[in-house]
Amino acid sequence: MIPNILSIAGSDPSGGAGIQADIKSISANGGYAMAALTALTAQNTQGVTGIELVPPAFVGQQIDAVFADIEVHAVKIGMIATAEIAEAVADALARNKAVNVVLDPVMVAKGGDRLLREDAVAALKARLLPLAMLITPNLPEAAELTGDPEITARDEMPELARKLVWLGAKGVMLKGGHLDGEDSPDYLLPPNGRGIWLEGKRTPTKNTHGTGCTLSSALATQIALTGDAEKAARTAKAYVAQAIAAADRLHVGHGHGPTHHFHATQKG
Repeated sequence: MIPNILSIAGSDPSGGAGIQADIKSISANGGYAMAALTALTAQNTQGVTGIELVPPAFVGQQIDAVFADIEVHAVKIGMIATAEIAEAVADALARNKAVNVVLDPVMVAKGGDRLLREDAVAALKARLLPLAMLITPNLPEAAELTGDPEITARDEMPELARKLVWLGAKGVMLKGGHLDGEDSPDYLLPPNGRGIWLEGKRTPTKNTHGTGCTLSSALATQIALTGDAEKAARTAKAYVAQAIAAADRLHVGHGHGPTHHFHATQKG
């Protein structure tokens, strides 16, 4: 069966992140991709120059329309932007009894532009974390969620993951890509499970635009396919690592280029 995966996120017209990356990642991982837009952005590989928000009620209407007609096997949440949109998304997912929710707490774009208002962090924590089967923060995002300083050592990651679960998430895939060194370890604390390390080598490239979107979408798809958080996380991480390794085969923009979502099927 091909699972139906709904992404709730913002649009990136350059195609490297947001809804566009989600659709590519879901499709490459074997899912049928659907999308509910929360925001339009004007951005490229060098940065964000404008954001137009979708009215919260219409965000909820998009979600309701999908659930009214289609069986949704997993949901990925990306850019939320405001507290009001967070509330609308939470309400819509709750009334539609959404399952297999993966939350990527998108706060800052690759170029440094803020994508989540500071007053929306509290709404994300209160309303969306409890709905999530897994959240996928990087270390700066995790620090903002917990209110603690950003960690700089690998051995601090398990305790940080536990703090995120205490905030309300059922499980955490904590990304260690911001650590120094040649490795890029992630720490998975699955729902009702033991913590495990997901090891990986760092690929030396500046073309990492949209990696968080790509990972969380792959993870949601793999959860729907396998029903196993650990297996899904391992497969999603391997997929993203391969997409990053192949990123230099693309020639897109002059800044942080995108990963190669279709590295397995597009040669060149």
